[in-house]
Amino acid sequence: MRILVATDAWRPQVNGVVRSLETMAQSARALGAEIDFLTPRDFNSLPMPTYPEIGLALASPRAVRRRLEDGYDHIHIATEGPIGLVTRAVLLKARRCFTTSFHTRFPEYIQARFGLPVGLSYAALRRFHNAGAGVMVSTPSLSRELSERGFRRILRWSRGVDHALFTPDAATPLPFERPIFLYAGRLAVEKNIEAFLALDLPGTKLVAGDGPARAGLEARFPQAQFLGLKTSAELAALYASSDVFVFPSRTDTFGMVMLEAMACGLPVAAYPVMGPLDVIGASGAGALDEDLRMAALAALDINREAARAHALTYTWENCARLFLDNIHYARGAAALGGVGLEALRATSHESAGERRAEKKRQPVQP
Repeated sequence: MRILVATDAWRPQVNGVVRSLETMAQSARALGAEIDFLTPRDFNSLPMPTYPEIGLALASPRAVRRRLEDGYDHIHIATEGPIGLVTRAVLLKARRCFTTSFHTRFPEYIQARFGLPVGLSYAALRRFHNAGAGVMVSTPSLSRELSERGFRRILRWSRGVDHALFTPDAATPLPFERPIFLYAGRLAVEKNIEAFLALDLPGTKLVAGDGPARAGLEARFPQAQFLGLKTSAELAALYASSDVFVFPSRTDTFGMVMLEAMACGLPVAAYPVMGPLDVIGASGAGALDEDLRMAALAALDINREAARAHALTYTWENCARLFLDNIHYARGAAALGGVGLEALRATSHESAGERRAEKKRQPVQP
């Protein structure tokens, strides 16, 4: 089976979406699937306002149609950016079946940056995803939330972790006072990093990663050690050599870095919210508490072997298998009339009654 994944998230971006797509595609080959990507590298781009590190692709319908002529069996739209929007429009016009995935809680991010009510953003995302034959989500919590917000045909698609790369064997001595509390990820306002950096904790706080919030965070928290971007191997060494991984985000849908940390035997401290509740839950691999300081201190007493054992239950092979199973299921349902091609096209043009109902719907707060 040949699959084309249309994604606005791609290198040089370093995030969980990019890593998930790349690694899943590698694992899918062993299952008989060939996955190609339509990415910002296929178009000219402009820097994203307030986040110039991310380029917005100048995708055109003509270029997308030309790419679709390469004989792909299925198209999956991974993101709701310019490439995703143009690809969706082209597929609807051509009456072709497609699936989507929901990786990022953009409504909460947009609210944090610009103050736009989340209800308006979710209405737009609902229309985007409901036009497809299925929308893939990473956790039960996200599935329930999106269902309550009116998203339809939701399919579960979990994640994996490279157990050979992210391993306790990657440990190396660190020249910092212990205990060492580590954060790794994008440095942006929606990641709530200041909640970690403001904690009264013993030892040292390390921050690995880069992003638009870095300069401000460094100025406000000079006692923390900002290490900048790290390769996967360097991150593995940091995970394996630290004492607790602190994940302060309240908006992530999954949190790949938590899996990577646990695979290295590093216990996690986080809030009991979507993402940590699903990835860690009652596994004993981390500590969840609305008091993040209490969670961080409690995580110091967690057995590192328990963290590693829990991470071993997540594999990229299973991730790829779920992805392919979802596609087969969605295509079968569409062929049987659950989401016929006419319905796909009709969904992109909501009826007047649906629009009136949408106006009456009260915005749902996160």
